[in-house]
Amino acid sequence: MTPAIKIEDIAHVRFSAPDLAGMRAFLEDFGLSCSEQGGRLYGRGGDGRPFLHSTEPGDPAFRALGLRAASLADLETLADSVGVSVEDLTDPGGGKVVRLTDPDGFLVEVVAGQAVEKPSADIEDAPHNNAAARPRQRATVRLSQGPSHVQRLGHCVLNVSDFRVSEKWYKERFGFLTSDEIEMAPGTAMGAFMRCDRGDIPTDHHTLFLAQLPQPPGYMHAAFEVAHLDDLMLGHAHLKARGRDQAWGVGRHIMGSQVFDYWRDPWGHELEHWTDGDLFTAADPPNKMPFQSLLAVQWGTPHPMLAGGNGSD
Repeated sequence: MTPAIKIEDIAHVRFSAPDLAGMRAFLEDFGLSCSEQGGRLYGRGGDGRPFLHSTEPGDPAFRALGLRAASLADLETLADSVGVSVEDLTDPGGGKVVRLTDPDGFLVEVVAGQAVEKPSADIEDAPHNNAAARPRQRATVRLSQGPSHVQRLGHCVLNVSDFRVSEKWYKERFGFLTSDEIEMAPGTAMGAFMRCDRGDIPTDHHTLFLAQLPQPPGYMHAAFEVAHLDDLMLGHAHLKARGRDQAWGVGRHIMGSQVFDYWRDPWGHELEHWTDGDLFTAADPPNKMPFQSLLAVQWGTPHPMLAGGNGSD
């Protein structure tokens, strides 16, 4: 199967909420830099991209998934392949957008040509000493308290009504590759972690996870990469001190290997901090994994479904 295009990354997630000030306070505690334009709230990270998270006034809801095309030419190719128009993007950073609707009615915005600023330079991680090597000598670790430093948006998770239908739709249009397919029983797939196909360029283990769980289709979570492990733990302490609603964490996943920490915004939408995830190229083959590995951790807080609690510590 030859896809229409091969996207290069996730771009943004969009929501609506009845209180932009309340959302702004949460996002700033979470580690995003916020601004308003045209009656919408935008959150950006340290990667120089114009925005990663957008909120418009309205009832609480997930509104759209944004994906980034490699070029304006690819955007034109996508538009031609599905018979829609390329439109101007009126958000910060400008650029162009192609809007599609997936099989479950999720709005998917594919963007290109956005203005990008120089990435933040405040994410350097100090050398770490361990039993095998001690590179930090005659120097201390002194960390600044406060929110995590969100760098970029890494992935989004959607629950769908028919996994195979949605998988085909996303792969045909955007060139996703399967990293791990999740099976409820041998031969019975219920979802997959899918990554971008960037050839020999290593890319995140997953940019999109589609799951077919016994609940209505809907948004499950979006995940934001932070500077490093110390930064994640500082953010955890800050969010906890601010009385924010923790969903699950801290721990290390099996598939993707990342260290994770999940929180809920004031309207219950889950956002994840993560660091130290796996990277693969197009040459790496897909795997099949049991459903139990989806909920299990290599270390850390058990999943709330297994622990029987709310996931907080």
